Formats: sequence, C-alpha cells, structure tokens
Amino acid sequence: MFYREAGDFKTSYQQDNQTFPIRFDRYRYYIVLAVAFGIIPFLINDYWANAILLPFLIYAIAAIGLNILTGYCGQVSLGTGGFMAVGAYACYKLMTAFPEVSMFVHVLLAGGITAIVGVLFGLPSLRIKGFYLAVATLAAQFFLVWLFNRVPWFYNYSASGQINAPERDVFGIIITGPNAPAWATYLFCLIFLTLCAVIARNLTRGTVGRKWMAIRDMDIAAEIIGVNPLKAKLTAFAVSSFFIGVSGALFFAIYLGAVEVGEVFGITKSFLVLFMVIIGGLGSIFGSFAGAAFLVLLPVVLKVVGADMLGWPTDIVAHLQLVIVGGLIIVFLILEPHGLAQLWRVAKEKLRLWPFPH
Repeated sequence: MFYREAGDFKTSYQQDNQTFPIRFDRYRYYIVLAVAFGIIPFLINDYWANAILLPFLIYAIAAIGLNILTGYCGQVSLGTGGFMAVGAYACYKLMTAFPEVSMFVHVLLAGGITAIVGVLFGLPSLRIKGFYLAVATLAAQFFLVWLFNRVPWFYNYSASGQINAPERDVFGIIITGPNAPAWATYLFCLIFLTLCAVIARNLTRGTVGRKWMAIRDMDIAAEIIGVNPLKAKLTAFAVSSFFIGVSGALFFAIYLGAVEVGEVFGITKSFLVLFMVIIGGLGSIFGSFAGAAFLVLLPVVLKVVGADMLGWPTDIVAHLQLVIVGGLIIVFLILEPHGLAQLWRVAKEKLRLWPFPH
C-alpha cells in the first residue's frame, strides 16, 4: 500500500526523467544515505570496517566499473585485477612522490592513470570482440602483474617487492596506516562510492549510456544509425578503468595498507569482480551493489553459521563457499541472466500493482 505512484504528479520533463521518479524511491535513498553518513560511522568498530564495510564499498566501485564495460557496453573483460593493480601502484607512487598532496587527489589521479592504461588495452576491442576480447584483456591482466613484479621502480626498489602505504591524513584525520580510525576509513571510501555511483547512474541514463547500449545490442546497426564505435568503446574502457583504478587505490591505501601484486591482484580478483557483476545483474548499477554485498557477506555468514555455530572444519566451509558461488552463477545465467537486480525490479513491480494482477 505504501509503494504507489498515485498522487505523485509530474509537471515538467525534468521531473518525469529524474533518476528516481517515484517519491518513495527518492525518500528511501535519502534515508539510506543519511544512515550511511550520519549513523554508521558512530557505531562501527575495526571488525565491522575491515571484515564487511570497507570490502563492500571498494568492491562495489570495482563492480560498477566492470558493469559499465561489460553490462552496458558489452565488452567482455577479464583484466579487472590488473587494472586495480594499476590504480594501487599509481596511488603508491603519487603518495611517496608528493606527500603534501591530499589523498583525494592521489586517488583521483590514480583513477585517471588507470583510465589511460585501460584505453590502451581497449584498442583491440575495435577489431575483436567476444571470446577474443576476453583473451586480450586476460593477457593484459598477466602482463600488468608481471610488469609490477619485474620493474623495481614501481615498488621503489624495495627488497621485498612489496608496497606499503605511508601514513596520510585528510583535514588532520589519519586515513591510512595502522593508526587510522575505522570511521575515518569508512567515510573516505563511502564518499568515493557515492560519487562513482551518481556519476555512473547519470552516464548510463544519458547519451553516452545509450551509445554504449547500442553497441552492446548490435554494433553494426549502432554504427549505421550514427554511433561512433571507436569513441563509444574507448569511452567505456576509460570510464570503467577509472572506477576500477579508484577501487584499486582504495584497496591498497585504505583497506590493506600493504600489497604484493601477484597475491592480491591476481586472476582470482578479476573473476571475483566478474562474479559480483553476474550475480548482481549485468547492466544495472544496483546490481553492482547487490553482487558486491552478496559476495562480501557470504564468507562471513558461512564462517559464523558453519564454523562457529555448527563446528564444521574451516576447509569445508571454504569449499562450500566455492560450491555456492558456482551454483548461483549457473542458476542466474540460465534462469535469470539479469541477476539480483531483476529480482528486485520484479518485487517492486509487484508492490506497485498489488492487489491487481496486471
């Protein structure tokens, strides 16, 4: 009864085309933002921040970036881990070279550098697509990991080959290093996630997003009606890589603090973000949030229920997680290719129409 459009009148084209045309949707998102910014920072501790909230925020940014490229533009990518590594190492070099510059600038510049790298590796998409493009981006993944392992300049000639985030502050509040409070790191990542989500939402609803979706649906027909495939594909790679680079910078500097590229940004990371997009829903910003939340919460729930409550061995719990994720991917690809986002849309439509059958 509370989710209705009755009485929600529009008197202009701007109101009719706004992001959330139903008043209840707008209020709901305002409440979520108010809770996220105004209440959660006063309640969280180190466990909640490091086990759930920070991974969710950072992976959601990466999933949004990959969803723009794969879900909206139809360009398959298996190089997400490598592009996250570009963002992490770019942020590290900027932090050590310009210690007086704000961390906000470092993270944004790291995203910009990753966007340039993403455009370079996106050039093959002009000639190849599908399985061959996936192999090309997979080659980019392995090349970038090899590059950061083999060139000492990237890790400042450290004997261990590991990069460590120096302690930095924003407005006098430490946000990197072991002394950073949980609420500060949470708010820093939340700000970037909010900005990325708003930018992605507006891009995908505008002219640029329509060009991406035209290329995704049928690239030859899109070119015939005037869409430039070169510009559309490269902008998708640039925007996607920017978001992924931001997530990589936050993953290194704010969440982990120390990174060894082969272990942290290997091929497993690329598949993890891809699974988030598949389970959450291709071509949906909300699906990126849902997929990230699901795959971040799943191991925590399995540990609490399986290991702590039922006393199962930890290796059994770890294997059960793989079985559940693999099974869900098969189920969603066969029965509901648009993932959790489509289930959410169907539920909202049922509420809007209830109790009427049509």
